[in-house]
Amino acid sequence: MAPIASIDAVPNSISLDEHKTMVASTPTSFSDIPPVLRHQEEDVSIALDPPLEGFSAEECAKGTLYVIERHVSSAIALVYMAASGRGIQIEYPSITLHAISRGETGPSIYCQLDESTAIPDGNADEEETAEMRELTIVPKEATALEPIFEALSVCAALHPDPAGEDDMDDDDDAFIDADENSPFEAFDGADGEELSEVGRVRNNFINDNRFAPY
Repeated sequence: MAPIASIDAVPNSISLDEHKTMVASTPTSFSDIPPVLRHQEEDVSIALDPPLEGFSAEECAKGTLYVIERHVSSAIALVYMAASGRGIQIEYPSITLHAISRGETGPSIYCQLDESTAIPDGNADEEETAEMRELTIVPKEATALEPIFEALSVCAALHPDPAGEDDMDDDDDAFIDADENSPFEAFDGADGEELSEVGRVRNNFINDNRFAPY
């Protein structure tokens, strides 16, 4: 499946509570558990640069955003469905960056999409010149930015970039021997602190506890 594809129906998903119930029942195969709907946001507009062929500006103007996760395999994470009944789905590994933007154009979620994985035969030269697509998500209410960002971050923790993990393996000491003057603080669980939901998901992924409900 291409990293970005047109769809005419919202993929099947279940709520987080339903997922917890299914996991607790010890299913025959975890791969049979439907994806989890992490967040749904109505009245959202998007902008794609360059535009996606066959998906009109009118369809980008108003729709519903779905942030969907799957614990097994790389799968759909982001779905936008226009009022027309047509939409797009984006596989999370192709989202190389997502951030909250509060620039002059207004509050939004900014994403960079890498579609090089869709290039046939894995031609390295073609991959280097592959165009990076930009996605801007603009919810009607600015208060929706944080929930959308948090949901996308959960999916990022479940589907880390394999190449990025390899790079980090060579630099583990950089995280262990942090300078005392560093602006970053290491989490040690002191003073009753708890990991955020994103941190728990990342920890579960690293320790292969991905199916334990949280």
